[in-house]
Amino acid sequence: MEFDFTPWLNLAIRWLHFITGIAWIGSSFYFIWLDNHLESPKEPKKGMSGELWSVHGGGFYHKQKYAVAPEQMPENLHWFKWEAYFTWMSGFALLAVIYYLGADLFLIDKSKMDLTQFEAIGISLAFLVGGWVFYDGLCRSPLGTNNTLTGIIWFAALTAAAYALTHIFSDRAAFIHIGAIVGTAMAANVFMVIIPNQKKVVSALTAGETPDPKLGQMGKQRSLHNNYMTLPVLFLMISNHYPMTFSSPYNWVVVAAIGLVGVMVRHFFNLRHKGKTSPALVVASVVLFLAIAFFAAEAEKASRVEVKETVTFGQVQAVLGKHCNMCHAAAPTHEFFPEAPGGVMFDTADQVVQYAPKIMEQAVMSDIMPLGNETGMTDEERALLGKWIEDGARR
Repeated sequence: MEFDFTPWLNLAIRWLHFITGIAWIGSSFYFIWLDNHLESPKEPKKGMSGELWSVHGGGFYHKQKYAVAPEQMPENLHWFKWEAYFTWMSGFALLAVIYYLGADLFLIDKSKMDLTQFEAIGISLAFLVGGWVFYDGLCRSPLGTNNTLTGIIWFAALTAAAYALTHIFSDRAAFIHIGAIVGTAMAANVFMVIIPNQKKVVSALTAGETPDPKLGQMGKQRSLHNNYMTLPVLFLMISNHYPMTFSSPYNWVVVAAIGLVGVMVRHFFNLRHKGKTSPALVVASVVLFLAIAFFAAEAEKASRVEVKETVTFGQVQAVLGKHCNMCHAAAPTHEFFPEAPGGVMFDTADQVVQYAPKIMEQAVMSDIMPLGNETGMTDEERALLGKWIEDGARR
């Protein structure tokens, strides 16, 4: 019996990414919440800027925050960094295993750019590194002192990257890469700015020197940026499960709008943690989400080839036999798939009818299938499948 190690490797890395991501996001959300709930100390200590009492799991906790650092370093100091590091490393490993090793199937779309595997990987890495260089340079520039302006410019840059990537890679890969750019910036904030600055503060205190307050201010700014990028990056990491978000010709507009919804939701909770309410933000978020959903659906429909005549089941079988059955069968003939992906098979008429909604989602509303469109399914063939399904998927 042959053992296929690749799916198990994929599972292990994805599980690690999921676990460490929860740990990182959880600690990030908690510390932003904590910072927004601090009150003026009732018994002031030198350097202490705020305190908070809380209860959890049957115990009471008393937190104290220092504007720069305490006069004397504690014996045990807990650092929050490995959650971020392992989230990024496992995420990059997933990118490599799925999109780099499987570039021809998952990354490259030859109808957009006829790239080699190495060319596609090079472009991918250039976007990841370039995104961090741009963002870090922006934060260190005079413009970086204004968080709102910095956010607007960074959002515009990511939208431009989305436009470029959706015209270079497959749509699904493009969305994942936008998330990878944001995730790289977030992890680099921790690795390149927040932790090094904290270490400099600790070193100064250990040496009996007064730490530079700018170090803490810079770290807090990057932490705040990470907080606002969290919800957009979470959407981007699961976007490959929702083809309707990247199936239209204007998918770069869709990803920008949904990212903006994530920022608005995060801002609502940040305000709420400070005791402020903003119903307008809730209404605006819902309205924008519904508007972009309607826009995406209409744009996808408008991009389809129109089929007026009745489509027979025989025509559908011919298209599936040409483009799909090499993978989606009890005995696949595709070299990379010893079993039907997801257990979806088109060997019988009943199976084709059963999976008609999947066909609509994966091959009509989007061009996910066939993977990398390696068989060259045409827009006319996709429209034919769509017309058959919309007419009731009859045999």
